Amino acid sequence: MSGPFRVAERRVAPANPWMVITISATALAVMVVASLSAGDGRLAAWVESLAFQPARIAPLLAMDSGLSSKLELMRTVSALFAHSSWLHLLGNLAYLWVFGIPVERSLGPVKFLLAFLLIGALANLFVALRIPELERSIIGASGGVSGMIGIYLGLFPARRIGLWLPLGLFLQFAKIPALLVIGSWFTLQLLYTVFGPVSDAVAWWTHVAGFLAGLLAALLLRMFSLARLDHAR
Repeated sequence: MSGPFRVAERRVAPANPWMVITISATALAVMVVASLSAGDGRLAAWVESLAFQPARIAPLLAMDSGLSSKLELMRTVSALFAHSSWLHLLGNLAYLWVFGIPVERSLGPVKFLLAFLLIGALANLFVALRIPELERSIIGASGGVSGMIGIYLGLFPARRIGLWLPLGLFLQFAKIPALLVIGSWFTLQLLYTVFGPVSDAVAWWTHVAGFLAGLLAALLLRMFSLARLDHAR
């Protein structure tokens, strides 16, 4: 990691990853409400209101929209905090904690939250443009979480990630280069977009769009930081 990022990380690193905790707590609260509202149509409708539908969003991007349309676009953000199942939620939170905590400590809590929300919304908008005819409601933090994975790789390409690997009857802990781990994950997402089931196309495109947006944001941050350092000299 380059010098400017070491300095920035020491200066803004919070004692606790407050935004990761806040995002996780919000998503958990929504999931609890969703679970309790399984037999309550009114509460279920509230959870459904957090979702977005590509078929509703896509037309809004091609015209001058009013207030109601702008509120509809806000669903691309609110959808990040709702999930279809506990497995869906816990999977996203696992990735968020592994990759989000180092990113928050580097960016600071405010920039981290803005990046999570903006990249997540952009990933959802990409899906609306990619599959504009889809009328299914979409929820999940995948776009924002994938964005954090992209930022992590862009800021810390030389880091290693600790993994438990199955070796025969035992598990062996090993530290694998982040580039290899994340590169393998992203390659799978690309393959799934081509060969995966059509029913899960939203997930794959959200992952790809969020990751690429996050990686681009990290590279721009590095360039800006280096340019600012050169200017200070």
